[in-house]
Amino acid sequence: MTEKTFFMIKPDGVERRLIGEIIHLIERRGFTIERLELRMATEDILRQHYSHLVDKPFFGDILGYMLSGPVLIGVISGPKVVKSWRIMMGATNPVDAVPGSIRGDFAMGPVDGNIKNVVHGSDSKEAAQREIALWFGQSNN
Repeated sequence: MTEKTFFMIKPDGVERRLIGEIIHLIERRGFTIERLELRMATEDILRQHYSHLVDKPFFGDILGYMLSGPVLIGVISGPKVVKSWRIMMGATNPVDAVPGSIRGDFAMGPVDGNIKNVVHGSDSKEAAQREIALWFGQSNN
């Protein structure tokens, strides 16, 4: 059964020119890239995306990090893509990310008070639908 998920290469991944390597990993895994867009995030969209974190004391650091440069956003599809992409990314904290995962190989942190963990992926099918609609203005149907 094919699923869709939202993914993002964060500003540090774009700045460090990791887009090609990460896209290569997505394609090598057999996922289909359905949407891809390089853009600057806005404070409004980030507040919605990270709505569960806006009241945390570290949210200002997240906002500064995510506004520091362009992000590559996309939609990928494939069998169990939500779970598979999460495994490919590795643990959120680079210290806990195993070698061979994207974060294990490329993430840095903390740097300047931020964990620069290169990528994002929806953590559930429901989150994927919400994030695709938020960033691309459409549903995941």
